Amino acid sequence: MTKNTIEKALQKKKESGFDTKNQGSDKTSTLKGQVHAQETDQTIAKSNETFSAETRSGKSSLPEYKIDSAKLEKKGHVSVTGERTQINEEYREIKRKLLSNAFGPISKTLHNPNIIMVSSGRPSEGKTFTATNLALSIAAEQDKTVLLVDADVLRPNVLKTLGLERRKGLMEYLTGEVDNIADVLYPTSIEKLKIIPAGKTHHLSTELLASQKMHETVDEFANRYPDRIVIFDTPPLIGITESAILTNFAGQAVVVVEEGRAKLSDVRLAVQRLNPDMAIGFVVNKSVHKDTDGSGYYGYYYAEREK
Repeated sequence: MTKNTIEKALQKKKESGFDTKNQGSDKTSTLKGQVHAQETDQTIAKSNETFSAETRSGKSSLPEYKIDSAKLEKKGHVSVTGERTQINEEYREIKRKLLSNAFGPISKTLHNPNIIMVSSGRPSEGKTFTATNLALSIAAEQDKTVLLVDADVLRPNVLKTLGLERRKGLMEYLTGEVDNIADVLYPTSIEKLKIIPAGKTHHLSTELLASQKMHETVDEFANRYPDRIVIFDTPPLIGITESAILTNFAGQAVVVVEEGRAKLSDVRLAVQRLNPDMAIGFVVNKSVHKDTDGSGYYGYYYAEREK
């Protein structure tokens, strides 16, 4: 009986010691959990800082791009004042369909519906002219903002088209030369328009655009602001690897086709290189219309791909 009592006492003490060790282990786990939580909070905070330059007081700390709207209008661009010019009306019609896809019922069936890539089958069909005019037209909306990204890192042309000076851009961010994407996200003199230049060329541009960093950045673009359209001016689709990568990020594609120059085989090949789940539309550039007086003018037709 005494032996059993002693054994029970020893067992109880042993169990008590085991619990104490476990308690120490639990405390250690708790401390580790707290440290992990702090590290996670710091990671989230760092992620939130990505756009700090843009969101602080609603204004960017970066130098503003001064866009000469009057000069652009003289060159045939969309007027941000919303005048009833032919090109304004044509781009109004184009953007309405894109905005409907981005924010209407069909948006639920698309991945990143507010991310629009503008491309062409071959070079020099007018894709940059179309991308910049779409951005200008959307910037005139009362309840929408637009971010124009020059993702044609091989032959960047957005800044030249808008008459702006070169600055650091997307490539500098992806290579780590600048820490945050906000460091290359420039405000413009048009309140609702922001621009990210392509930046300098890089021999690993394909790999950089395909990186997880780029993927996370595009997701941030797509989800951070519910009223924002993001337009990517991308390289031509045929024969350029970078464009094939960018098709995986966008929910919509606008393929620019120059009337009288683009071959039907090129158009088909360009579409084959796009993500089949995208909403795909076509802008027929430099299409000659005939007025009732017989005079002609250049115009832009937009049509969506038939399912």
